Amino acid sequence: MQVLDEEPSCREGRERYNRKVVMIYFDRVSKVYADNSIALEDVSFSVEPGEFISIVGHSGAGKTTLVKMLLAEEKPTDGSVFFESINVHEVPLSRINHLRRKIGTVFQDFRLLPQKTAYENIAFAMEAAGRHEEEIHSDVPHVLDLVDLTDKANNFPDELSGGEQQRVAIARAIVNQPDVIIADEPTGNLDPVNTFEVVQILKKINDLGTTIILTTHNKGVIDSLKKRVITMDRGRIVRDDREGKYIL
Repeated sequence: MQVLDEEPSCREGRERYNRKVVMIYFDRVSKVYADNSIALEDVSFSVEPGEFISIVGHSGAGKTTLVKMLLAEEKPTDGSVFFESINVHEVPLSRINHLRRKIGTVFQDFRLLPQKTAYENIAFAMEAAGRHEEEIHSDVPHVLDLVDLTDKANNFPDELSGGEQQRVAIARAIVNQPDVIIADEPTGNLDPVNTFEVVQILKKINDLGTTIILTTHNKGVIDSLKKRVITMDRGRIVRDDREGKYIL
C-alpha cells in the first residue's frame, strides 16, 4: 500500500506496527460519540497471527465498538487501527469489502437465512465472494464436516438446534478462508453443552492457523481456554494476560 502524507502520530504508529510480526494493531484508539459518551479511551494492543484472544468486560465496556473498529464500521475519534500493515480507516470505500473478506464474523444471534438450508447458507457466502461453482461444491462439504454437521446439510435453520445453527454460522464464516474470525458473544444463546461444542470448534479452527478474537461474558469459557485475555472497563484496557482467567 502506498503511504501518503501522514500526520507524525500515524507514521509513528505504522513504524511501531512494523517492528514485529503482528496482524492487528490498535494504536491509541479513542472513540467519543456525539452525546460525549466515551466508548474507547486510548486503547493500544496488538494481535499476532494465529493467536486466540478473548476480550471480556461488562456491558458497555467497549467490546462491540472495538470489533466495529476492526471491521471499519466505526471510525476512531483519535488513533489508528492497522490490519496487515494497512490502516483500515484509510481504505477507500470501493476496497472495504475486500478487506472485510479477510475477517469472518460469528454473532450471538446466528444470522442465518431462514429460507436456505445449512448447505445453501454456507454456499451463499461463497457466491457473494465471487467463488466458482466447483469451489463451492468442494469447500462447503469440507467445512460442514469440520463443524460436524455433514448429516444436517439439507436442514433449514428452524430444523436445527441453537448449537447446530451456530455451527452453521461458524462454517459460513470460515468457508472463504479468512485470516481472522471474530466471534462476538457466540455462546450467549446456548446451553452449556452446545457452548462447549462451539468453543471446541473455535479451538480447532485456531489450531489450523486462523486467528480468533472472541468476545464473551462466559467465565467458564474463558477459564477453560487458558489463552490470552484482554479485560476492558469503561472503554479502557485494564488487564492483558497471556494465559488469563475471567477477572472483573
